[in-house]
Amino acid sequence: MSEGIKIKRALLSCWDKNGLAEFASELRKWKIEIISSGGTAEYLQNNGIPVTTVEEITGFPSLLEGRVKTLHPNIHAAILAKRTPEHLKQLKDLGINPIDLVVVNLYPFLQAVSEKKLSQDEMIEMIDIGGPTLLRAAAKNHNYVVPIFNPAQYSTVIESLKENKGSIPRDLSRQFCTEAFNYTAYYDSQISRYFDGLEKNQLLPERLSLFYQKKSDLRYGENPHQAAALYRPLFSEQDNISEPRQLWGKEMSYNNYIDVISAAELIREFSEPTVAIIKHTNPCGIASRTTIREAFIRALAGDPLSAFGGIIASNRAIDLETAEEIHKSFYECVIAPDYSQEALKVLQKKKNLRILQNMSNIEDTVKTEVKFLPFGILMQDKDIIDLNLNELVSVGTREPENKERSDLFFAWKVVKHVKSNAVVYVKNQELLGVGAGQMSRVDAVKLAGVKAKEAGHSLDNAVMASDAFFPFRDGIDEAAKVGIRAIIQPGGSIRDQEVIDAVKEYNMAMLLTGIRHFKH
Repeated sequence: MSEGIKIKRALLSCWDKNGLAEFASELRKWKIEIISSGGTAEYLQNNGIPVTTVEEITGFPSLLEGRVKTLHPNIHAAILAKRTPEHLKQLKDLGINPIDLVVVNLYPFLQAVSEKKLSQDEMIEMIDIGGPTLLRAAAKNHNYVVPIFNPAQYSTVIESLKENKGSIPRDLSRQFCTEAFNYTAYYDSQISRYFDGLEKNQLLPERLSLFYQKKSDLRYGENPHQAAALYRPLFSEQDNISEPRQLWGKEMSYNNYIDVISAAELIREFSEPTVAIIKHTNPCGIASRTTIREAFIRALAGDPLSAFGGIIASNRAIDLETAEEIHKSFYECVIAPDYSQEALKVLQKKKNLRILQNMSNIEDTVKTEVKFLPFGILMQDKDIIDLNLNELVSVGTREPENKERSDLFFAWKVVKHVKSNAVVYVKNQELLGVGAGQMSRVDAVKLAGVKAKEAGHSLDNAVMASDAFFPFRDGIDEAAKVGIRAIIQPGGSIRDQEVIDAVKEYNMAMLLTGIRHFKH
């Protein structure tokens, strides 16, 4: 342990009173003088804890409806003084005693922002000035003063006092200093964000500050030579998003997290019982059926070769019958809303299979996506849009039949989650072929056909979805060769008429969405 900071006087000024009385009682056991003001002083006195009021030290009452209480040299000199002969002499000459511990938590501006119940004038009064000033002063002088802002730190402080006979090690104070400056920086950034949002698009703010804290190191990144870690938002509104709860299996890897998020976002598109199998963020199988077992069997049939080692996602609980089918092969992860006890027993026979429960409310809360560049950050709102299939423009020789229309809608939901250039083939609410990540759209069309053929699928009367327009008619010609009868795509090419003419030649149906779904 490094040399300690002897605690003789502590300043307590806290909005959040959780655990405060118990903490103050422990401080008094070490004969530590407690200084406090306003509501905190009253609260401690009501709990039988003697305090010296700030007013007694400053000689001034609380001013301006409480806006000014601790902003005084007698307080800040006591906190900011180094324990050098020069500084201590100045304090002694002025009759000021040093403060060794500062415990402050701030007005609940962050909570008020998330609740959105206060007027602008009321929000302004929620901006803490004295609290951050006290905390930053203590953090600056952490070699001599211990800064505390979180009730979760109280137990650490008490244990440290016991272990060190009334002192706090300097290395612990430095740790608290780092946390304090991070917290006050985040607090101020959210005030700035609030005012930005009063007149501008708050989804894409004028200024952007990101605050994250490491939750855990990962074994490695995308490849074994890359380091990786998982970070969680610090004090963020995103804290109420539940991560996938791991029930079984090896620890999650970097790639697992990426694939699981892709799987969870895809499966949320469907209301009927649906199972998807993801490989490298792309679906290699997905199907909707009346039971989850049948949906899994048909999803696996989409591309059983690629499904090996993939991620299984279900939008319904996994039952025993489905678990027995999953157990027949190797998969990295299974994610579902729930599992029957019998299903868990079967799945847990594979010791390395990661069994996860779904994240909640990810689409409801997370509205933006961020990508880091060497020179900045890209931010966009998420690709979330409702599409009414009955209102789309039909440009083929005929209207899609009801079954085709249903499959087209299914295919359109799937292609949105495939890397561009992307084309998918669907029949009977089942993915038969995928052309993902191709440099030309016609190659995506051809690849989807090759994958379907390799899996033994007939594409007669199947439908095709494309994530962006066809720049030439060649994509239609290739689709016709394998039996495609209906197409859904955004439209918007300068050669749309050429593409439409090709569709009519083959007596196809085609719907134009006017919406593109690139995914990079």
